[in-house]
Amino acid sequence: MNSLYITLIVVIVDQVTKLLVKGFAIPFLGITHQGMGHGQSIPLIGNFFQLTFVENPGMAFGIDLNPTSKLWISVFSIIASGGLVYYLYTVRKQSLSLRIALALILGGAIGNLIDRTFYGVFFDYAPLFYGKVVDFFDVEFWDITLFGRTYDRFPIFNIADSAVSIGVGILLLFYKKHQAEAEALDAAEVAVQSGEPIVGEEMITASEDTEGNSVDAQEQAPKIESDSLPEDGEHNNRKEV
Repeated sequence: MNSLYITLIVVIVDQVTKLLVKGFAIPFLGITHQGMGHGQSIPLIGNFFQLTFVENPGMAFGIDLNPTSKLWISVFSIIASGGLVYYLYTVRKQSLSLRIALALILGGAIGNLIDRTFYGVFFDYAPLFYGKVVDFFDVEFWDITLFGRTYDRFPIFNIADSAVSIGVGILLLFYKKHQAEAEALDAAEVAVQSGEPIVGEEMITASEDTEGNSVDAQEQAPKIESDSLPEDGEHNNRKEV
């Protein structure tokens, strides 16, 4: 499956859920969805897990920013998203876990970028790049202090935030595998550029006979019996005759 499909799915699901929570209107189609009231909560699993509609003027998980920082974060997100698209292309032949992780991170970044870039204009409350990110997943948490604020619930988040967190988690979980793969590819590239032959692992260690049994490569070389060769004396005598 193309990694960009995963990114596209994340962006679509993220935006659909945000519009369902916030509400929207398409006058020329006569479509209106009321959505939730700001600050309204809908319990899903008691008090532990709720849908709570809030709008985040800053970064992910309610991290606030001043207007100047917000603009630079939006611009940086655009540049970073372009870089991730290119990087996804360069690793298109590498492990699936790496491509999925990057696709999730890219999808999450684009999802929140759409909010910050266009929601202010679309909902007519702020200029371009100054929109607010829609958050709604509300999970109970133990008391924790983050960036100078104390929370008794986890900061409210959305699908895009979840995608980024899962993507980063996959990168950390498979870090050694991805690192080894990258080193192997670098070594192969150096070997190709230097003209050195690349010997497959199966040629170095062992191969299989026709019955599937493992056979050492040295044992496959044809053996010449010593008694099949003439001794030096016999060889010389035959030449004299």
